[in-house]
Formats: sequence, C-alpha cells, structure tokens
Amino acid sequence: MAEGIKIEIVSPEAQVLSEEVSSITVPGADGYFTVMGDHAALMTTLKAGFVTVTSGGQERSFYVQGGFADVSDAGLTILAEQAKTGADFDRAELEAAITSAQEALSKASNDQEKQEAQTALDGWKNLMLEIEVVGLPN
Repeated sequence: MAEGIKIEIVSPEAQVLSEEVSSITVPGADGYFTVMGDHAALMTTLKAGFVTVTSGGQERSFYVQGGFADVSDAGLTILAEQAKTGADFDRAELEAAITSAQEALSKASNDQEKQEAQTALDGWKNLMLEIEVVGLPN
C-alpha cells in the first residue's frame, strides 16, 4: 500500500496548504484524478474545481481556479491562479455559486455540459456542508 504524499497548494496571494496527506483528488484539464504515494510523474493544467485532500480519514476541500498541478517524487504541487479554503467564502457567495451551478445544470444541452455542471454543483454543495460543520459567517 502506498504511503502518504506531500501536497502544496499555492496561489499568488499565499500558500494555502503544505502537509503530508493520504490522497488528493485534483480537477485536471481532462477530468478529476487522484494522487497517492508513489504516483507516476505528471503535469497538467487545472480547470476550476475542488481539490479534495484526505488525511486520517478526514476530507477537506479547497477551491482552485486555473493553474497547474505537478506530480513528482517530491509530491504534488498545485500552482493555482486562485485558491481558497472554505473559510475564505461567506454564505451569500456560496449560495450564489450553488444557484449559478443549478442554473447551468438546467440549461446544459449535452452530456458533457451536464456532467461538468453536476460536478460543479456537487463541489459547491460539499464545500457548503463542510463549512457548516466548522462554521461560516452569515
């Protein structure tokens, strides 16, 4: 079984995360992929979505938009144009994102658009649920 992997999420504003984790799910340009210890080297662009980090049986989500993901022997480095933790959002902003994703899903005209809209909607709802456990300003 693979051991942990080092992850770093960096945006122009700050280093959002730097730690050893069990696995990371990343929104790559060709779809989501999961990285665990001993993963093959890989570099890809990111699409807007959620990085899900699993450590000690707990999952945390981070919103990223644009940038690159680089898997190497040193771990996974995400250089994102924008990266936010749940605490960086307020309730109104998340509710607006959920509403927008629901509208995109209802307007989707093909399977790919529906899948992308559903993935975005699920990500926003999961982030809202995660934040409600920790607490979020109104």
